[in-house]
Amino acid sequence: MEAKPGLRVTRATAMVDCAALRIARNEFIRVMHTEQSFSYLFSSFLLACTIKTQADLVDQLFNRTEKRLARLLLMLAESSRPGEDDTLIPHISQEALASMIGSTRPRVNAFMNRFRKLGFVEYDSRIRVHKSLLNVFLRD
Repeated sequence: MEAKPGLRVTRATAMVDCAALRIARNEFIRVMHTEQSFSYLFSSFLLACTIKTQADLVDQLFNRTEKRLARLLLMLAESSRPGEDDTLIPHISQEALASMIGSTRPRVNAFMNRFRKLGFVEYDSRIRVHKSLLNVFLRD
């Protein structure tokens, strides 16, 4: 039984310049069947997405807003420069951060000011995240 293409109910927004490739459905299915390395890579990607979605759901259900914001900032920092002690993340508005953690811009603003006073982040036009922000996770 083959799945039918349907209406897409999600969207993606790029935070930095990027390129997107569109591949026809039939071609994608053909490559999945004939190219084992691509099939493995794509399956691994889907599994990672599923695990991240589950972690995001647990985060949304069980963590308070401050902790969700700290987790998001750390994830953005890790995806931009893995392994560094502090990282500039791509430009992102407080409104976008609020949307990503299920909160409001004023609450994000309050937590960002608190994080700045505690030395976890620095920001003017871009946010620099210090790994010391992990303390927000570890103290609970």
